[in-house]
Amino acid sequence: MTVAVTKAVTKPLPKTVAPFGTWRSPITSELIVAGSIGLGPLLLDGDRLLWTESRPTEAGRNALCQSLLSTPDLVSELTTAPFNIRTRVHEYGGGAFLAIDNQLYAVNYVDQRIYKITTDAEPKAITIERSYRYADFILDAGRDRLITVREDHTNDHTNTEAHEPKNELVAIDLKNPNAPQIVLATSHDFYASPCLSADGKWLVWLTWDHPRMPWEGTELWMAAVKDDGTIGPPSLIAGSSTESIFQPLWADDGKLYFVSDRTGWWNLYRWHSANLIDNPIHPGEIEAICPKEAEFGQPQWVFGMSSYGLRNQNELIATYSENGLQKLASLNLKTLELAEIPTPYSSISGLRVGNRTLAFQGGSVTQPTALVTMDLETQVITVIRKASTLSVEAKYLSIPEPIEFPTENGLTSHGFYYPPTNGDFEAGPNERPPLLVKSHGGPTAATEASFNLRVQYWTSRGFGILDVNYGGSTGYGRAYRQRLDGNWGIVDVADCANGAKYLANQGRVDGDRLVIDGSSAGGYTTLAALAFTDVFKAGASYYGVSDLTVLAEDTHKFESRYLDSLIGAYPAQAEVYKSRSPINAIDQLSCPIIFFQGDEDKIVPPNQAELMVNALKEKGLPVAYLLFEGEQHGFRKAENIRRSIDGEFYFYSRVFGFVPAEELPEIPIANL
Repeated sequence: MTVAVTKAVTKPLPKTVAPFGTWRSPITSELIVAGSIGLGPLLLDGDRLLWTESRPTEAGRNALCQSLLSTPDLVSELTTAPFNIRTRVHEYGGGAFLAIDNQLYAVNYVDQRIYKITTDAEPKAITIERSYRYADFILDAGRDRLITVREDHTNDHTNTEAHEPKNELVAIDLKNPNAPQIVLATSHDFYASPCLSADGKWLVWLTWDHPRMPWEGTELWMAAVKDDGTIGPPSLIAGSSTESIFQPLWADDGKLYFVSDRTGWWNLYRWHSANLIDNPIHPGEIEAICPKEAEFGQPQWVFGMSSYGLRNQNELIATYSENGLQKLASLNLKTLELAEIPTPYSSISGLRVGNRTLAFQGGSVTQPTALVTMDLETQVITVIRKASTLSVEAKYLSIPEPIEFPTENGLTSHGFYYPPTNGDFEAGPNERPPLLVKSHGGPTAATEASFNLRVQYWTSRGFGILDVNYGGSTGYGRAYRQRLDGNWGIVDVADCANGAKYLANQGRVDGDRLVIDGSSAGGYTTLAALAFTDVFKAGASYYGVSDLTVLAEDTHKFESRYLDSLIGAYPAQAEVYKSRSPINAIDQLSCPIIFFQGDEDKIVPPNQAELMVNALKEKGLPVAYLLFEGEQHGFRKAENIRRSIDGEFYFYSRVFGFVPAEELPEIPIANL
């Protein structure tokens, strides 16, 4: 006899009908901050994996952590408060620690000195007390020294004409730290990526000079290392003012690998010479080993970036960006065949390659970014550390949709659209959601389709999000990046505005409730979009630029000539700077704006925000301004991160007249 078995079907609870913006969400600013850390750079050293963690609950302190590959569940901290691993070279830093052959060195933020870190003693300084900053150091084991980028801020070495620090490549004697540091190279404005051959005989490094940025044009140099520790005459291997070189890396067999965008895409190349043992250097041969319309390199905003590594002399592992998505692949160095390695991640960064193990930061659209390892034999992935411990039900998560939309001059632009999503709520049939357009910083950077709780904070409350990769963004080739040349404040603004109009015209969002926000360069795009278009009804600037003239006259060395390519040479093009500065277009502004700013920001000083705020107050427009004590370019303290997240949402609730589900801290809004 056959017995029929029936299962009870549980019907989902009906959703509550409520206006967009009023939905109650479990993703609060408190949970975002309390359960989150910033995962920093990582290194593989034999059986151990090391990385830094930025902790909002410790005022943004960067701690150094370690896990053994044999016991990945056991995480230990190698530095304790107040030691804070962070370098201020270029102000953006990066490359602040080195782990190799069980030796560990790191820069302490307070004094910018390099320290040797051991497990059985307090960190010991190996550089003298002076106005030096260090980054991107490597070990020259045969000579018992470090080779590093040094940024000299001492008065006697400052370029008095340009009032800029001096950047050099130097060697530090580990046996006698008080000995004078050997200056290896000093004739260029910027240095990065020193790399020593396996036999210690050859040194390569990158340089670039004003007014170029490293993604516009860099040069790869090579020199023989002499017996006395100095170097011979350098020879140019690759690069120019119109070619960007990224991440030089020696193989054990003497071949030199690097990334170049000479074809319009950052691709992999190999240089080899038959007579490296001789001097001068043979010009050698440069071989394209993986031609592809994809980006194997990245804009070098910080030191120590890594997108590929050598497993052995026969295999290279790389990550690359294609159509805005990150992929992982293996390149056979003999056949030059590229084979994709499947992963669950849409965002992959900080790749480090060992003989059998990969380590990187991976993020997907539904899971927080995590520090992971992969066994190359089994392709088993092990999660070591998550950027967030917050667990969110799938019904509250918005899945990004890659979109391509028409923009000016018959071109198209790119972005990711996140529709409002909350399993407990829905809006009325005739209501369209407000849209928040996000303009990323850089502007030569890019947004990725990866899990971001700050995005989900908005979508779970009933906002749509459009994260725009406007012209100038990385990931779509050099020509796409160059759309912004001379056009900052035009192309980026048009792309953000056209993306918003595209979604409104499709009926997916409310065209009368379009808002925009951005930080740093994205803050400038935000302010320019509010001043020079009538698309947006409100906006939020996070340490954004309002006066391009002030920025040109008052910023740090790394970016002091960046505007030459984005706008034009200053002061020759002073009138262009004035015409594109939102501070000079107050009469065209007609909507509310909120500003968030750190009082110690050296990249975009507070006066940039205050000039705009005061002008808006005088005009009678609704405006709010939150100045955070002790914050620099980007907020690191938990209470300030929370205040800014909730503050922006509160601001829009007052502007558009909806009542949030939760009680938010009030902020003063002038003229409302």
